[in-house]
Amino acid sequence: MEKREIGNLGEDTAAEHLRSKGCRILERNFSCRFGEADIIATDSEYLIFAEVKSRKSSRFAEAREFVDRKKQEKIILTAKYYLMKHDYDLPVRFDVIEIYDASGDKPRIEHIENAFE
Repeated sequence: MEKREIGNLGEDTAAEHLRSKGCRILERNFSCRFGEADIIATDSEYLIFAEVKSRKSSRFAEAREFVDRKKQEKIILTAKYYLMKHDYDLPVRFDVIEIYDASGDKPRIEHIENAFE
């Protein structure tokens, strides 16, 4: 399976995970000149910008380790741009959702809420 296919499966799995927690998906792969947000969702309390990281396993490293400070800054700028264009009266939360073995029968999901600010 190619890297992009794994990424798409991971994002599908993450979106379904958020829905199962009562979230409404607003955007997927929102892109602007500052960067990209994999998933933008809302629940009753937060506007959530979720970065999805899909890996076959965590043997090499935890997926969250690939959301470094530079990546976080791009996501934050993307969120600021999104908020300029859309009117939401909710606090913002930045999550990382790790998906391991997305193509398997039971992918492992690690959802880190408030992963960064």
